Amino acid sequence: MVETEGSPGRLTGTRVSGDFFLEPDEALEAMGEALDGLPADSSKAQLAEAVRGALEGATAVGFDADAVAVATRRALGHATAWEDHEFQVIRTPAVSPLLNVALDQVLTEELGGGRRGPTLRFWEWDESAVIIGSFQSLSNEVDVEGATRHGARVIRRISGGGAMFMEPGNTISYSLYAPGSLVDGLSFERSYAFLDDWVIGALHGLGIDAAYVPLNDIASPAGKIAGAAQKRLAGGAVLHHATMAYDMDADKMTDVLRIGREKLSDKGTRSANKRVDPLRSQTGLGRTAVIDALEASFRARYRTVTGEITPAEWALADGLVESKFGTPEWTARVP
Repeated sequence: MVETEGSPGRLTGTRVSGDFFLEPDEALEAMGEALDGLPADSSKAQLAEAVRGALEGATAVGFDADAVAVATRRALGHATAWEDHEFQVIRTPAVSPLLNVALDQVLTEELGGGRRGPTLRFWEWDESAVIIGSFQSLSNEVDVEGATRHGARVIRRISGGGAMFMEPGNTISYSLYAPGSLVDGLSFERSYAFLDDWVIGALHGLGIDAAYVPLNDIASPAGKIAGAAQKRLAGGAVLHHATMAYDMDADKMTDVLRIGREKLSDKGTRSANKRVDPLRSQTGLGRTAVIDALEASFRARYRTVTGEITPAEWALADGLVESKFGTPEWTARVP
C-alpha cells in the first residue's frame, strides 16, 4: 500500500506486504519508512537503493529490494499489467523480409506516438534472408557469398541480438509491440522472461517441455527452439520479437552464418542440429497449425481483437525500406 501527498507528490504511509520471509520483524516497518518521503516519480533504482538500506543486516527470502521497487512503481500507477491492455492480433500476408523489419520500426513508433494500441503480429515473408542484429559486424557474422548462393538477402534489424537465417516456411516469427509501462522497472533480462511467458505456456500446450533460458532463448531438452530480441524506443514503446525454428536446414544455416563454421566437425554439426531443434519434429504439426496454437494461447490469456496494418503504416514501412533498411549504409553500418 502506498499513498502520495503534496505537490510535487511524495510517498507517504507506505506499507510492504506479501508472501515472503523476513527477519527481524522490524525490517518490515523500516522498508516503509525508507520509502516515505521519496518523490512519487522516483526511478526503480532510487526506490531500490532506499529499500536496500532498510534491509541491511536483515534476512529476506522470497523477495529483494528490486522487487519492492517494482511493486512500488506499479502501485503508483507507473506500471501496467497485461490485463490493463487490449492487444490487436495481426497475421500479415507474405511480404519481403525488408518490409517486415521496417514494419517493426513503424509499428513500435506508432504505438509510442499513441496512434496504435498494443499489438502482436505474426510475420510471413516471401524470400530467404539473413537478418542480423543492430550491433553485429556484417563481415564477422555472415558469409555474403554463401548467402548469395542460397538466395538469402542480408538485412539488419533495429533490435540487438544475434543473426538468424530464415527461409519461407522454415521458421515462425512474431513481434510484440508493447507499452513501456508493461515492463516498467524490469531489467532487460527479467522483461525477456516476462514477455515470453505466454509462449512457454503455448508450447507446453503443444506437449513441448519448453523453458526460458537467460538471456533470450527458449529451449526444450531436445535443444534450442527460439531466440528473442528487444528494442526500447525513446517514445516509451517496446519491440519484443522472436524467431522459432520450425524446419531449419542446418547445412544452409552453417553455410551462410560464420558462427556455425566453428562447429563443422562431425561433433559440432550434431551439436548445431541439436541447438536449433525444429518445432515440426517436436510437435508433428504443420507450421500453420503451430501458429494457430500460439495465437489461440495468446488470445486465451489476454484481451484481444483482430487488427490490421493501416495503409498509412504500410506506406511508412515502404518509405523506410527505401531510406534505411534497403540501403548498404544501414546494412553495413557495422562492417
